[in-house]
Amino acid sequence: MSSIVVQEFVTLDGVIQAPGGSTEDDERGFPYGGWQQDYDRDHGADSDDDVILEWEKRTEALLLGRLTYSIWAQAWGLWPEDAPGLQGEFTRRYNRVPKYVASRTLTELGWKNSHLLGDDVPAAVAALRGQPGGEIRVWGSADLIQTLGAHDLVDEYRLMVYPIVLGTGKKLFPEGFPRTTLSLVETRTLGSGVQINVFRRPGAE
Repeated sequence: MSSIVVQEFVTLDGVIQAPGGSTEDDERGFPYGGWQQDYDRDHGADSDDDVILEWEKRTEALLLGRLTYSIWAQAWGLWPEDAPGLQGEFTRRYNRVPKYVASRTLTELGWKNSHLLGDDVPAAVAALRGQPGGEIRVWGSADLIQTLGAHDLVDEYRLMVYPIVLGTGKKLFPEGFPRTTLSLVETRTLGSGVQINVFRRPGAE
């Protein structure tokens, strides 16, 4: 059986929108694109890379919403695999692993090893989760996460919590998210002040 693992950079008020760049996702007029990168730059958060590297070594597939997939396909899907450092390492990994995409509008996917989930996303994800394998990683994809939560399909949340309050933006757990009980299985604070919290659903290993 595989595990659905949600990984997010998240603010204190739960925002996960556009952490990596000013033009990453400005839907709904979001004005704070790049908040995570800005914080890391200002606080010397080199240890964040170690955490992400540790986590991404376990990624056996990606599960993404339409917008996140489109952003990633224009980045990781185009960057050279021989780039130095983490960029090259992650590009090689993300190109290799299968990518499953939830979308009502996309009909073709240009990034290699990409697959549309079809009309019944919860059933498709449940089938993937039931297959032997490792971690199926979700990044971004706020709407998809709400769908997965509504069908109890998330096994683990790995959250890098930034000491920032934005007051606006897409949230990890927005109004209407289903009631969910989780166990805190790991917590640690990095030198930058970013806190790592890992929560697991009951019965998940």
